[in-house]
Amino acid sequence: MAIAGPDGVDAAIKAGVDLDGSPIPAEMLALYNEVMALESQRARSGVTKSMRNRVVKTGSKHLDQEQLDARLKAAGWDGLKDREIAFFYG
Repeated sequence: MAIAGPDGVDAAIKAGVDLDGSPIPAEMLALYNEVMALESQRARSGVTKSMRNRVVKTGSKHLDQEQLDARLKAAGWDGLKDREIAFFYG
């Protein structure tokens, strides 16, 4: 199964298979689905805040710290916070 893009993992989970084609255990799927159902009910604090969180989480995999910090600031968001640097780049 070829998985790519932001929706690829969701498609694999929905199909119940891992990247190597092996089935995901039913207990794992059940817990995942339960937690995601709870998360879907949580109130959100704002779209731009959620967007920034996603940019930091995913951007840290593709951009170095200085690049991501500069790009965040150029886009109008706050730069990387100390705790984000420690978590994603520490």
